[in-house]
Amino acid sequence: MTEALAISNVVLWLVVLALLVAVIALARQVGILYERVAPMGALTLDAGPAVGAAAPALSLRALDGRAVELGVPARASTLLFFLSPTCPVCKKLLPILRSIRDAEGRWLDVVLASDGDLAEHQAFVARQDLADFPYVLSRDLGMAFRVGKLPYAVLLDETGHVRAKGLVNSREQIESLFNASELGVGSVQELVRQRG
Repeated sequence: MTEALAISNVVLWLVVLALLVAVIALARQVGILYERVAPMGALTLDAGPAVGAAAPALSLRALDGRAVELGVPARASTLLFFLSPTCPVCKKLLPILRSIRDAEGRWLDVVLASDGDLAEHQAFVARQDLADFPYVLSRDLGMAFRVGKLPYAVLLDETGHVRAKGLVNSREQIESLFNASELGVGSVQELVRQRG
């Protein structure tokens, strides 16, 4: 009986040591994977005004009648967020945009932009409680920035120049536009390429 107990104890210790080796190997692999996977910011497309270039000067009207001037000097930077009422990711990002606007409001204005049917967008604004955002319907705005996929965001500085832009699907990707602007690069991908 004691022999069986001693053998089972040895087998148990061998299993524990094997599991310990497996955990160390997995931890090493996670570390290697972390080094290989670069931080992913907003996906920059090579269309529209280049980062650093002046944004197209546009004088627009929001759905509520507010004047929206883009590409000209302003009191603060502007985050243009292109969306659609039928885009589920866009809807997911609306509370995040509200949070960002509330936290960064001293230096940042957030403008929502789209095109299409006026009645559909008015109903969307009411359903999503977006009346406190300037909401612009303009095909020309989307064409000027060459927006082809949604959700898409463009960060303009207070002088009216494009500081960062790209497809955004999460808070981190939106904030990557701010980080890229602060670091003086067009995108997080550009920063990774420079350092790589």
